[in-house]
Amino acid sequence: MYSIIYWTSAFMLSADVKTQIRTIYKGIASSLPNFRSRREQNYIVAEISKTLAGEYDKQRRIIVVEAGTGIGKSLAYILGTIPLALASKKKVCIATATVALQEQLLHKDLPFFLQHSGLDFTFGLVKGRQRYVCLSKLEMLVGPDNSSQMAMWQSKPDQSQVDMLEGLLKDFKESRWNGERDTLTKPLPDHLWQQIACDKHSCHKQLASHRNCPFHKAREDIDTWDVLIANHSLLFADLELGGGVILPDPEDLYYVIDEAHHLPIVARDFSSAQATIRGASDWLEKLTKTTSKLQNQIKSNYIIAPAQAMLDHIGDISGLLNQVAHFCDAQAKQFDNPENRFRFEHGKLPPALLILAENLATASNVALKQFNKMLALLNEAIKDGDIPKHLSEALLSETGFMLQRIENLQKLWRMMAKQDNPKGAPMARWIEQLTGKQSDYLFSASPIEVGFMLENLLWDKAAGVVLCSATLRALNNFNHFTHQVGLSINDGSRYLALDSPFDFEQNATLFLPQMDTEPTHDNYTDELAKQIIALVEDEMASLVLFASYWQMEKVADLVENKIKTNLLIQGTLPRQEILKRHKALCDDTKPSIIFGTGSFSEGLDLPGDYLTNLIITKLPFAVPTSPVEQAHSEYIKIKGGNPFLQLTIPDASRKLVQSCGRLLRKEQDYGRISILDRRLVTKRYGKSLLDALPPFRRVIE
Repeated sequence: MYSIIYWTSAFMLSADVKTQIRTIYKGIASSLPNFRSRREQNYIVAEISKTLAGEYDKQRRIIVVEAGTGIGKSLAYILGTIPLALASKKKVCIATATVALQEQLLHKDLPFFLQHSGLDFTFGLVKGRQRYVCLSKLEMLVGPDNSSQMAMWQSKPDQSQVDMLEGLLKDFKESRWNGERDTLTKPLPDHLWQQIACDKHSCHKQLASHRNCPFHKAREDIDTWDVLIANHSLLFADLELGGGVILPDPEDLYYVIDEAHHLPIVARDFSSAQATIRGASDWLEKLTKTTSKLQNQIKSNYIIAPAQAMLDHIGDISGLLNQVAHFCDAQAKQFDNPENRFRFEHGKLPPALLILAENLATASNVALKQFNKMLALLNEAIKDGDIPKHLSEALLSETGFMLQRIENLQKLWRMMAKQDNPKGAPMARWIEQLTGKQSDYLFSASPIEVGFMLENLLWDKAAGVVLCSATLRALNNFNHFTHQVGLSINDGSRYLALDSPFDFEQNATLFLPQMDTEPTHDNYTDELAKQIIALVEDEMASLVLFASYWQMEKVADLVENKIKTNLLIQGTLPRQEILKRHKALCDDTKPSIIFGTGSFSEGLDLPGDYLTNLIITKLPFAVPTSPVEQAHSEYIKIKGGNPFLQLTIPDASRKLVQSCGRLLRKEQDYGRISILDRRLVTKRYGKSLLDALPPFRRVIE
């Protein structure tokens, strides 16, 4: 039997859309022989539709949904958004963090919904420019005229690589390849693909190859789609450009952000900037040659002033960078640590460096303006036919490369010099010393908190937003997540937390064995090995999750000769190969053990007999090793807070729930979860971590 989706009497959706959603759900229920209607799934569909229709708040059409495993959140958000979007002439963008979920939506979920919904809609996967070849770059790299090559590429490819690229160009011209990286029959090394990939700076309509550009052909398709699948990075690439450049306009779009627990980190990384000092000086020398080339090729007198100004600015920037390098050389003691890193406390630069940063921010900004003036004159000259075709293509690619570098340099020094808002968190700023043939320094800047940015770029502009994941809450509430993404419990946004329908108490046991040591003890690793040997005995399908690579490798050395089971260790083989071998062993009724870290378990799906014995060695407390995390902890202390309670514990709670979620993937799954960290029962915070877990049957020794 299937159940009907129920709506409140005050519901603002049209009767047609309500009837349509009910009818679609009935059709799906009756067409699938083993379909189990879920009350939780029905509720999510109704709440998403009502929120996006403005039932709860016309100005704040945002809903945050934590949907436990087995509810069927993908179908819920598809059914809750697409009928409403079609009826209100809007589009849907589903943004995910992993390729696996994109593939599932593209090849399984959306085709199924299209077949059984009776709706007429189109959909496709939106990819960033970097997934497409730039024909101009490819032709230039394999063509006879390599005069501009050294200005563009860091190193010339060897003959075998040139042969490979020539084969690609031939395949494209003879319609055997469509120009997408994902459709290559043979994978291309990353460094080689980067040299021929499309990018916004060297993508020009004036290029002859633009007419056949794979990226722009793909963009034409996007305009016809009703549902767009993207990743989080592409979503931010569009938002940073103001929205509506890569994807449709935010006000015409319902965003579904799946795997939303990744959102804060993706947003933060996207907003950061970094650049080297001596490396920048090297390409600035090439920029001098590029500027001279432009002055020689463009016949207009208007090029003289910006070109001369550009050469002056390059000199100023190079001189300032040289002073920055001397400053760093004089700070040798600051880099005397394992990370070779000098982080500025509270994000504050020393006065001498701050003056240099401010001057670099100004100089790089005016250089960028002058360079853009030169590019406008170049485009005009090409349009008028004043520059021969073979020269214009080389110049456009070369100047596009340089523009990217100048923009990046300007962004970094603007962030280094920016005065922090006293009401908000400061910027994290740091330098890393790079060792090699020539010592260099990598300067980096990153926001600590990104909520204000998300408010301006997304929450305030979008027609509606659905944020969902199986794990968004920490310690049974949304407070940590809302703070990270700039939402508030009382700002009009909706919040749903729906538990998995699985019978946790019946199907799984949470086991905390008696142990002599805790993770801080010197003998803990040795005891881990003994416990694991005992816990995997007579078990057919085990997964052991470690908090660090070094501990995993140490334990692997200790147990390898003491267990007879096949042991598969993360890092020794590609992830997919490990899973393939593990499943093959299980299918052949041979015992198998996987050793992995938390990153390995993310999105891991081993249903049924592929996993019945899950062992978590240690609570997933993240040590604040990255400069951004260290700066965040520092900021919380200044505000009178406790970083361990405000950051570490909530983060560990979410990760622990996520790790435990690897065991039961389907309703009939069963097994045991063993946690080898006695702090769950010896420390005050342990109870709150335990209480946030599903209601497994507990056995605590």
